[in-house]
Amino acid sequence: MSSFRAQKMAKKKQEILRSAAAVLVNKGYQGTTMEEIAAKLLMTKGSMYYYFKNKDDLLYQCHLMIMEICLDGIESVIDSNRNPIEKLRCAIKEHILLATSEKSMFMALSKPNHNFSEEQLQEVLELRKSYSHYFDRIIHEGIDKQVFGPVDVKMVRLIILGALNWIQEWYDQNGPQSAEEISDAYADYLLKMVVK
Repeated sequence: MSSFRAQKMAKKKQEILRSAAAVLVNKGYQGTTMEEIAAKLLMTKGSMYYYFKNKDDLLYQCHLMIMEICLDGIESVIDSNRNPIEKLRCAIKEHILLATSEKSMFMALSKPNHNFSEEQLQEVLELRKSYSHYFDRIIHEGIDKQVFGPVDVKMVRLIILGALNWIQEWYDQNGPQSAEEISDAYADYLLKMVVK
């Protein structure tokens, strides 16, 4: 398959996943059929099955896509020359800006699906664990460089990720503050926990 064709297919698959996530959030996972998702996307059911085996596979692919985007973002923060304070600020902001721009995707992923195979579930949980560990690395680096206090790394990470993951529950793109303003406020408040 040509590189161009593969890229085109990958882009189409991402578009389908984003739209399907919005349908799943709207109607609920159990209340949505593949036929309904296909109809909303103006696709045939057969076209949907070209990309996904079933609804569980579609949701699993949503998880993989959003986790890949999250990991790419935080890896670029980790690999940068920023100091630990700026790294943590960027990681927080990056998460919020992604969660607000991909709200349906994040809401569809609130919990790994009980219908996932054991192998799929393990893969999703491993990706989430990798993402969490990047936050640990930034916090440890800040402690080592003595710009962060001697905090409980795991507890701080749980508080940060808990706060970040709650945003899709209340964020309204028509609200009084932009996603950028919210990300700045979150970063300011959450950094107070760790910065000396």
